[in-house]
Order: sequence, then C-alpha cells, then structure tokens
Amino acid sequence: MKKFFLIALSFVFLLSCTTSRKSNKQTSGNQDSEKSANDITNKYWKLVKLEGKNVTMAKNQERETYFTLKPDGMQVTGFSGCNSFNGVYTLEADWRIRFSQMASTLKACPDVNVDEREFLKVFELTDNYTLTGDTLSLNVGRRAPLAVFTAVYFK
Repeated sequence: MKKFFLIALSFVFLLSCTTSRKSNKQTSGNQDSEKSANDITNKYWKLVKLEGKNVTMAKNQERETYFTLKPDGMQVTGFSGCNSFNGVYTLEADWRIRFSQMASTLKACPDVNVDEREFLKVFELTDNYTLTGDTLSLNVGRRAPLAVFTAVYFK
C-alpha cells in the first residue's frame, strides 16, 4: 500500500510540474505578443517598397500610401494611393498577423504610381511580419517581403 501511495504521489508531482511549465510558456508567449503589438500598433506605416520595388508618390497623388493598426477593435485603416481602405487584423504569437474583412472605396484616379490592387493583395496574403527598428515588413511564409513600410512620427 505504501508503494502505491508513493507512486501516486510521484505521478501527481510530475503532472503539476508539466502543467506549471505549460502555463509559464503560454504567459511568456502572450507577453511577447503584447510587446510586438505595442511595437506596431498606433503607428503610421508609410509604404516604401512593394514586391521589392521602391515606391514614390505621383505628383497628382493626394497623399502617400500608408496604413495604421488601431488596437481598439483591432482595426486597420489606410490609404492605397487613390482610395481609402479598412478592415480587421489579428496578432498572434511568433510575429503572426492576419488581415480580414478588407474594404476599399472605389474612386478612379489616373496616374497613381502604386498599383492599388497589388498593394491591397498584400493584406490578403500576409501571414507574418518582421520589425527592425522603424521598418516593418509584411511577409508570406519565408519569402522576400511583400511590402516594406517605415514608421512616420508626427510632432
């Protein structure tokens, strides 16, 4: 009987250690996820490269191509060179990001340097991001960045 009691006690001890380790891992993952969210939300992300090509504004373009992630309601808003757009995003551990419910206005604008369809497709394809200082890359898998942005700070 004593032997059975010791085995049962050992089993409970091992089980509690495993549960504790999982809880700590999940907590640190959530902290990483919260930290990364703070690093990329509430910033104005100006497009500087699209599919490896430098982006410049056309002379008749009303403003630069950009987006902002707003943590309230997990909303993404921006301007694609001619039209405004918005949608929803989710951030996950391991630098994962997903965009959904994307919508755009439908104005016709001649002579815009950014192909809006190509730019908006970035949000459809993106599944992860990298952040280096004030440079944000939206990526799919492990290939070259779909789009590269730089943070713009206002006074």
